[in-house]
Amino acid sequence: MKNRWYSFFKVIFGLPLRVYNRPTIEGKEHVPDTGPVILVSNHQSVMDSFYLPLMMPRQIQFPAKNEYFTAPGIKGRLQKFFFSAVGQIPVDRGSKDAGDALQEAATKVLERGDVFGIYPEGTRSPDGRVYKGRTGVARIAMASGAPIVLVAMFGAREANPIGSWLLRPVKVHIKLSEPIDPHAWARENGFDPDSREVMRPFTDYCMQKLAALSENPYVDIYASDVKKELEATGNYPEGAQPGGALESWHG
Repeated sequence: MKNRWYSFFKVIFGLPLRVYNRPTIEGKEHVPDTGPVILVSNHQSVMDSFYLPLMMPRQIQFPAKNEYFTAPGIKGRLQKFFFSAVGQIPVDRGSKDAGDALQEAATKVLERGDVFGIYPEGTRSPDGRVYKGRTGVARIAMASGAPIVLVAMFGAREANPIGSWLLRPVKVHIKLSEPIDPHAWARENGFDPDSREVMRPFTDYCMQKLAALSENPYVDIYASDVKKELEATGNYPEGAQPGGALESWHG
């Protein structure tokens, strides 16, 4: 996919980001120059979706909240223009058909031979650790057969803390894994790529590998559930606290 506005915004936002956060990337050669690929990233900050496209030669399309395209007023129109111009895909996350809509959007991108980016945690990590992934990533991978490249973000959380609109002059680094063939993984582990049974094990495998790549522990609970509990009580759900029973390290 070639989008002039995408290239334009990479220049406009790229120059100050390169100066301020000095982003670097490792493993860029693992993303092929052509053909479909799925980039699966941990989610540390809003700016993840700026740093990664800035450092990748190919355009990446991410699913984006439908609200970014439907807000009223001048701000809403500008927001819609920006997200549309850079090729983001509106998805109504609150819909009962959200999973199907996400897969349909991803399929269109991958069938064109383009790059699809996704954050399987579904929300930014509340503390920097890698949390349980939604199985939509496995559905997309198994349906398309497209290779997965894991993306670990370093420093993005410190550069753009949750709740902050001002960037901090923290160096950002991005590390990419070697490609994972989803169909080969399924068969090697005794699963039919077309079966429902493969979805959770493959998602967990990707998230645990992503945790290792990002040098963080893996937490076997959804980040959204942790956030709800923290907001309601100020405490982590049982076992989800740092060092708790739901936390593990993978190397």
